[in-house]
Amino acid sequence: MRLPEYKALLYRLLLAYAFYFVARILFYAYNADLIEVASVGEFLSLYWHGLAFDTTAILYINALFIIFSILPLTVNTRTGYQQFLKWLYFVPNLLLYATNFVDFIYYRFNFGRSTAAATESISHESNKMLLLWNFLTGYWHVFLLYFICLFLWLYLYRKVRVPREPAQPRVFYFGSSVVVFLVTVALCIGGIRGDFKKSTRPINLVDASRYTRNPAQADIVLNTPFAIFRTMGSNNFEKLHFVDSATIDRLVQPVKAYHNHPKTRPNIVIFILESNGREYFGSFNKDNKIPNYEGYTPFVDSLAQHSLIFTNAYSNGYKSIHAVSSVLAGIPSFKDAFTSSPYPKQKTESLVSTLESEGYKTSFFHGAPNGSMGFLGYVNILGVDRYYGKTEYNNDADFDGVWGIWDEPFFQFFRTELGKQPQPFMATMFSVSSHEPYKVPEKYEGKFPKGHVNIHQCIGYTDYALRKFFDRAKSEPWFKNTIFVMVGDHGNTIHYDEYRKKKKKNGVMMLLYSPDEKYKGVYRDFAQQIDIYPTLLDIIGYDKPFRSWGRSLVGDTKIPPFVMRYSAQMYQMMCGNYIITFDGKKATGFYAKDDKGMEHNLIAQRNTEMNLLETRCKAFLQDYMERVMDKKLGGKTGK
Repeated sequence: MRLPEYKALLYRLLLAYAFYFVARILFYAYNADLIEVASVGEFLSLYWHGLAFDTTAILYINALFIIFSILPLTVNTRTGYQQFLKWLYFVPNLLLYATNFVDFIYYRFNFGRSTAAATESISHESNKMLLLWNFLTGYWHVFLLYFICLFLWLYLYRKVRVPREPAQPRVFYFGSSVVVFLVTVALCIGGIRGDFKKSTRPINLVDASRYTRNPAQADIVLNTPFAIFRTMGSNNFEKLHFVDSATIDRLVQPVKAYHNHPKTRPNIVIFILESNGREYFGSFNKDNKIPNYEGYTPFVDSLAQHSLIFTNAYSNGYKSIHAVSSVLAGIPSFKDAFTSSPYPKQKTESLVSTLESEGYKTSFFHGAPNGSMGFLGYVNILGVDRYYGKTEYNNDADFDGVWGIWDEPFFQFFRTELGKQPQPFMATMFSVSSHEPYKVPEKYEGKFPKGHVNIHQCIGYTDYALRKFFDRAKSEPWFKNTIFVMVGDHGNTIHYDEYRKKKKKNGVMMLLYSPDEKYKGVYRDFAQQIDIYPTLLDIIGYDKPFRSWGRSLVGDTKIPPFVMRYSAQMYQMMCGNYIITFDGKKATGFYAKDDKGMEHNLIAQRNTEMNLLETRCKAFLQDYMERVMDKKLGGKTGK
């Protein structure tokens, strides 16, 4: 039996947890004046939630050590092999553990756990030894604490030894070892992801904010190795130097102030609809002349007759979480998602903060398990007052078995909760059901057209859920004083060739409805998710300066309609008569806006409008990179 080996492995991993706890205490002790923690109990609560992040880091660091500790070999208990395991354990552990100690001091300058971006910055320094010497002499007490932990860790490691018991190469030995190996690998995969549920993606930096009372507390929940691991390969952000600030102010106008409408205080309800690509909506495709076209949204098509619809709207990312930052904060995602980069945990001016400054109560609804998709962590960073998920719904009878509560009952829960909120309110609903495995509730089997691709009946079901919501909501006292926005988060399965064309990819439905039909018609020019934030502020007469890379779709005359996105490994900006593809340094192509397949590159025929479009693209990216990386997303002027 290999029980002593397994006990030793468990003990050695538990030692890592113990020293991560020590590092967390020391991190807080050094930075207590920067991170408000009300009590020992609150600190312990933050630590408890931090265990998931510690688990991810410890399993990443010790992956090889764990594998070699449980391999079904016959030499595992030999002295030489145990010495090999000791080196395999301590070299990566102590190197990565040291990054926590660096942050005892560096946090005071960075106000966040160090990420891959910090390590990349250091790699470019030519005087690394001088920097190390200055750190060593200036902060000798940090080194002292680290070496005390190091020697204590080494001492405790030796307290449990594996007895020298040569294995007998028998069937039971190898059979049981293989079973343990497979179970351990499965547990490690779940531990690294932070969850075993299919409905949640691996935990990220923003998830630490799910458990905090204020944003700074997320850095107690986190540990530095986790922050480094989770941002590796997700930091293609870089400072760009193309144009001067006057050009940015003229072509991008990142700080805006509108004076187009009188000040009002309507409620605002935003539906972000999972996978609701523009292709599925008949009212959005009347001009496309698609042969044998069929739509699957009879209710939204009927509502569109009384709404302002945007038939040329695009997502500013390609995942659900990208839509949340784009819609609520006007922050797009390009090659790397903003929300999984090293930079999301910063003060961010958004639709949430600006409306709360006007007396609005804010809430976010998502029928999946709380924290799914990273939404809870991110909206906590934005400062949303209340989050409602599967936990608050509290009725698993309506769980779809995979992702969350079916849309129809959760939309009714949404309606009921809105009736309890003081006005004015801003509430966001992120739908769940239009998602693989593309099922509808059993009682509705056959009710919605199956269509041509797997998602069509799900689109019909969510449309039906919207109908039921509006049928009941229109009799609520808050309804008539409410502006409704609907927008798809991204596209999904494509049926019609029209939407396989490069220009049409990332096309989403986008609609604005007010019961008084003040905003009504068809807007055929370019629109995008990041336009929702400035559009709503313009509508309510918000007249203070605010940061926004989008533009008001109901009153901005200074910035022409445009779309900025990342597709086919290129930045793409659509504006005026052309589409530019940009590799991050220079234009690689220009295409006529009617060239839907983007098949005819006109770069050899450059003209004045193309040159201006390239400058506009450069100015946008330069300002975006600078504000994100220098943490200039908050405040009245984005500073």
